Amino acid sequence: MLGIRVGRQAASLRHARLRLAVAGATLLALSACSVSDVMSPRPSVDIGTHTAAVPMATIEPTPAPSAPIPQAAVSAPAASAPTISAPAKAQGMQALVPSNPMMVSYPRVTLPRDESSARVMPPEEIACRRRLKRLGVQYQDLEPINDGGACRIDWPVKVSSLSGNIEMSPAATLNCQMAETFARWTKNELAPAARTRYFTGIGKIRQGSSYSCRRIAGTSVASEHSKGNALDVMSVELKNGREVDVRKPGFFAFRQRGLLNSVRAEGCDYFTTVLGPGYNYDHRDHFHFDLKGRRNGYRACK
Repeated sequence: MLGIRVGRQAASLRHARLRLAVAGATLLALSACSVSDVMSPRPSVDIGTHTAAVPMATIEPTPAPSAPIPQAAVSAPAASAPTISAPAKAQGMQALVPSNPMMVSYPRVTLPRDESSARVMPPEEIACRRRLKRLGVQYQDLEPINDGGACRIDWPVKVSSLSGNIEMSPAATLNCQMAETFARWTKNELAPAARTRYFTGIGKIRQGSSYSCRRIAGTSVASEHSKGNALDVMSVELKNGREVDVRKPGFFAFRQRGLLNSVRAEGCDYFTTVLGPGYNYDHRDHFHFDLKGRRNGYRACK
């Protein structure tokens, strides 16, 4: 019996020594792949511009081994193990390959901007257009006009109708200040005068000249038309179809004469120049309105 007990104790001792040996070999294998190898911000493998995690050539899925790990691989020294070689580590880093569009920074391509075509409207022009809209003016912004010399408008507008659906026929090309002044005069003076005398509104204003590159007749001075700063009115068509011609009315045309006299007198409160029939032969059939700048606020109303 004593021999049997001694034999069992010896066997137990051998099993304990074997377990200690296996545990030691396992610790040596784990020391070859520390946490710092995966989490280190500076990898030990320099792979250029692709990615800061793993070289492209070594990233291929490897199936999990079905057989036990050989003892030789377990007992290999830590110094001989490569920094990135375990299949499980390669599988875990595949999301960082450059084929993943979220991990690659491509250069932004910006096309050159044509600065020569960019135009910034001055604040006074913007404010003028806001006033046109409040007056109910229908207009269209045009490209700059430059026909040489004084014949130019930097910010022209093409006016097609005024407040109260009064058509401008044909549409007038003017600078914004002239368009605004004419619209205010029409709304505040011309339209009420027509309703007072003819008991109807204005349907259309026929104009004979807005922008035009020309000089004042018989002089070398540029006309205000060449700046979009003048407008010639030939006639006014009422909403009942009647047309009031600007030409000098007959002796018994009292309402027409009264309207034309009102137009000329009240126009001088808005424009710096108002010329019409009776001034000279060139103005026998129209009213000329402009905003010519003169010294001391002088106005020419004839």
